[in-house]
Amino acid sequence: MGGGMAPTKDTKTVVVLGAAYGGSHAGQILAATLPEGWRVILIDRNSHANHVYVMPRFAVLPGHEYKAFIPYTKVFLVDPPKPEQNIHLQATVTSIRPTHITLSRAFPELGFPTETIPFDYAIYALGAHLPPPLDLWGTCANGKPIPEAKAASAVYRGLKSEGCDWFLEKQKIIENASTVLVVGGGALGIQFATDIKSVYPAKKVTLLHSRKQLLPRYDIKMHEEILRSCENMDIEVILGERLDMDSVEDGKGKHNERGQKVVRTVTGREIAADLLLLCIGQSPNTGLMRAMDPATINEENKLIRVLRTLQVATEPVKQDIAAVTSDLENLSTDEKPADDRKPTTDEKPAEPAVEEEEKTTGHPHIFAIGDSADAFGAIAAGHIAYAQAELAAKNIVRLIQRREAPSAGSNSTEGEKAKPEPLGRYTPAPPAIKVSLGLKRAVYQMGPNFGIMEDGVPDLHAAHIWPFFGIKVEKDEDMRA
Repeated sequence: MGGGMAPTKDTKTVVVLGAAYGGSHAGQILAATLPEGWRVILIDRNSHANHVYVMPRFAVLPGHEYKAFIPYTKVFLVDPPKPEQNIHLQATVTSIRPTHITLSRAFPELGFPTETIPFDYAIYALGAHLPPPLDLWGTCANGKPIPEAKAASAVYRGLKSEGCDWFLEKQKIIENASTVLVVGGGALGIQFATDIKSVYPAKKVTLLHSRKQLLPRYDIKMHEEILRSCENMDIEVILGERLDMDSVEDGKGKHNERGQKVVRTVTGREIAADLLLLCIGQSPNTGLMRAMDPATINEENKLIRVLRTLQVATEPVKQDIAAVTSDLENLSTDEKPADDRKPTTDEKPAEPAVEEEEKTTGHPHIFAIGDSADAFGAIAAGHIAYAQAELAAKNIVRLIQRREAPSAGSNSTEGEKAKPEPLGRYTPAPPAIKVSLGLKRAVYQMGPNFGIMEDGVPDLHAAHIWPFFGIKVEKDEDMRA
């Protein structure tokens, strides 16, 4: 196999890079199913899982920010814990190579005396960089890091306390802005606009979207209901006009006599607002994979090529389903978390031709899932990453079983040899989404089914996601950990 496989038979290590919805679930499946003697190492730069689906609401509405950060202390869902087999590390992954990864720090107390950790199998689940209004780690509109001198006073470096301070600052910024321009009519922009108007009815809120239809991948009824709700809330909606990014870049923006930011669209329309929220897309976090092997990246969308088995590919893979969107139009703002649904993937036995493909890919021991994977039209959503994680983890276990299966010897015959279990194959489910329209109202579509809900709660049922990370919640105070 090209690209290098496991370093030695004694390593017996599976690393999972990223511990959000997909990575955490992959770690849980591996912790429950890896053979004796194998270990899983789950790595994330955050001390707590960031529940991104409630973050837009908590950036507007005070009093709930601590509910967005879920501790990893019980992430493996194993009782009693097996610390020698299931290891969680808080660190930044600085590089990945075919046989090892490098971290931002060593963990000698856990048996890792240097920053380098060898592995046999890996799952790349590092997701994507979020748009500026949700990027706790601090990037500006063009994706470049914010210089420390210009950074907000609440700086986030991966701790829950810092995250809560970050939200408190964002709440104050929104509270103090009389006029708000939200750019981007995906689910994120829609939620920001409607939440701000619900919490602060006197504010002037404008929603600018480059297309004529909101959420164009979904039924037109979604668009119509969102427009109707915005009209009822007195939110100005401007469709079919794209923001000229030159008007917001550093050093090129301007202000009017009232001190408002003045931006323009590509048609020349000028819009003034006290606060600009750019909800116009995310960029996949695939730089580490590119540095390892540029052939793994689809240059058209910057995503990692994968086979149907979710193994990383080094050649173009036929994408016979509509291309992935790179923005957050499909960010499901579920009041019940996206992962609260049954995983939406079809797992099918691999056909002989696919098995041959697995053997010839450059990195058959590395898998990619979630927002960083070019997975046959799958949308960027937590429940999609969750389903992909389950398939990838199970396929790794199948590969380990093949590797450790006893070879034919004097006590077995050809007829007695068990055939290896074929690897599962991934087929994405149809897009599904739920978008809140203020604190009480929401619109959803799942398959052909469209509906409206009127039973929303202020914290978007944040507690419902905590058990997926092993934390039992009986009251709000339980979420302050």
